[in-house]
Amino acid sequence: MPVITVIDYDMGNLHSVCKGLEKAGATTKITDSSAEIEQADAVVLPGVGAFDPAVQRLRSRDLVAPIKYAIESGKPCLGICVGLQVLFEGSEEGKEPGLGIVPGMVRRFRHEPGITIPHMGWNQLDLTQPHLPLWQNLPEQPWAYFVHSYYVDPANPEIRAATITHGSQRITAAIARDNLMAVQFHPEKSSIAGLQILSNFVAQVREKVPA
Repeated sequence: MPVITVIDYDMGNLHSVCKGLEKAGATTKITDSSAEIEQADAVVLPGVGAFDPAVQRLRSRDLVAPIKYAIESGKPCLGICVGLQVLFEGSEEGKEPGLGIVPGMVRRFRHEPGITIPHMGWNQLDLTQPHLPLWQNLPEQPWAYFVHSYYVDPANPEIRAATITHGSQRITAAIARDNLMAVQFHPEKSSIAGLQILSNFVAQVREKVPA
């Protein structure tokens, strides 16, 4: 059974993420140990809250290098919510530089009549990389659960794996590049579709792990 490390930096409900992964057949380990991150079969970087405290805590716990090593080593890596945003170069939410793993910035939604900020609740994904293994066995426009006021704006639009529409704004809801995948929504709160996404991630890990 694959061991998936869920990175602990006091920025998220780790246990609900672990529950979803375990339901999908994985063994999870919550840790802030660089050695355990290096030994894991796959890594999940969850996160809720603000950008600056998130990157500050990752740096204060010396977790940036292990995260970069995990991604560069080719093991499956999944970012969730703020765990997606910190991968970028910076955010309009704060002043701290991001991890810079993905070129681009985190932007704030534009105010316009009829939309709420934060964007909170269910929205339909437009799967722009429809053959991505993470999206296997999903309906054409699955529903996912969001809570955010900021969204990622990748420099390379080709890494967008899904988008959503909020008001007149079409924004990136997920990215995928080689072994790195990250989503703005919360799969652990996204009912059947969310559980399927986590199951797909676990299946990818199984393919990588020697029998």
